[in-house]
Amino acid sequence: MRSVPTAAAVSKVEALRLLRRDPIELIERAATGGDVVRIPMPRVRLTLVNHPDLVWDVLSSGDRDFRKSPALRNARRVLGDGLLTSEGDRHRRQRRLIQPIFHHERIDGYATAIAAEAERAADDLTPGAAIDMHAAMTRLTLTIVARALFGTDLADRDVEAVGAAMHEVLSQFDRQFSPWFPIMARLPIPSTRRFARSVAVFDEVVDRMIERKRAAPDGDDLLSLLLSADESGRRMDDRQVRDEAITLFLAGHETTASALTWTWWLLSQHPDADERLRAELDAVLAGRTPTVADLDRLQYLGAVLSESIRLRPPAWLIGREAVGEHDFAGAAVHPGDVVLVSPWLLHHDDRWWPGAASFRPERWLQDDAGRPRHAYIPFGGGARMCIGEGFAEMEARLVLATIARRRRFALAPDARVVMQPVITLRPRDGMPMRVR
Repeated sequence: MRSVPTAAAVSKVEALRLLRRDPIELIERAATGGDVVRIPMPRVRLTLVNHPDLVWDVLSSGDRDFRKSPALRNARRVLGDGLLTSEGDRHRRQRRLIQPIFHHERIDGYATAIAAEAERAADDLTPGAAIDMHAAMTRLTLTIVARALFGTDLADRDVEAVGAAMHEVLSQFDRQFSPWFPIMARLPIPSTRRFARSVAVFDEVVDRMIERKRAAPDGDDLLSLLLSADESGRRMDDRQVRDEAITLFLAGHETTASALTWTWWLLSQHPDADERLRAELDAVLAGRTPTVADLDRLQYLGAVLSESIRLRPPAWLIGREAVGEHDFAGAAVHPGDVVLVSPWLLHHDDRWWPGAASFRPERWLQDDAGRPRHAYIPFGGGARMCIGEGFAEMEARLVLATIARRRRFALAPDARVVMQPVITLRPRDGMPMRVR
């Protein structure tokens, strides 16, 4: 097998700078060198894989040759050893325990709570008010996760505290690319102390929810089921419950909040799509709150969300570390190599998406037989595919339908919308909008 060719469009020094400051530009420039290219980088061997079939090989058919990337392993500092960070037999065991919680019939039961919270959010979005849409969607999705999945209501102070802590943790994402990160993470410097305080906020809020559930264990919410889940008579210990709860609590709101924020922004920039969406909502809902039974009829709404997530995928980059030698179309990666696959690149590739840079929800209303099956992977794939995919998709559709039938939004005239690609793809400075 031949060696993986090195991307000529970026130097080693420039690659390190871009990895920390503009990683999307880095992978876009590297991808001009082919579907399997080496990104020159000090201290680590990075290989970018950018073809749907090869990406699926990493995520599914050949996944036993890979483990989580070093970047995601560092997330254990926040998430512990939950589904997102665990490996091997532990991951498979935990997934089997948690999977029934996300069965489609149970997910459908959360719809009433989701729509009710979205109606309350619409009430709070006063016409004429200036808002940060990303902050508003973060508050809403945090409230939904707490109520629908954890069977509890979060106090306003907890919602604000978790949102601020999440912002702090993600703002420090680029620190891990510093060669001094292992030392810095242990020093009592201001950034490390802020990080520790943020993690303490997550722990305090989740521990309080767990304590309430232990005191009143009856219920069919996610947290009650985590506390009662067992496999061959073995229950999760307190640490396992905490790790899974905090993983689902944080991951369960962050990606959906980002997806909704970018959707409102795209609709504000494309008034024709906005009008078509509202016409469909008027025709199907006739002024009432949507239910899960309405979602199949709201086809254009589904197309809007799919197109938004294609253009602004919350999970924009996925990393794996090779644990064995693996062949990519005749090019070999070796143990210790870090392999990157990017929904961002796949979703913006004109080979699979004609006019890929354009927002065209209509493309989702008909099948494209020529498009590879795995050219769209917003939730990853294979054995580690996002376990909450069904819940997240239903939540996003219900929230969009509920709020869009009552409110419109315009981007603030002086707004500067800049992407912040950290673990998720967020708007760096929020999303200033005005309620119409």
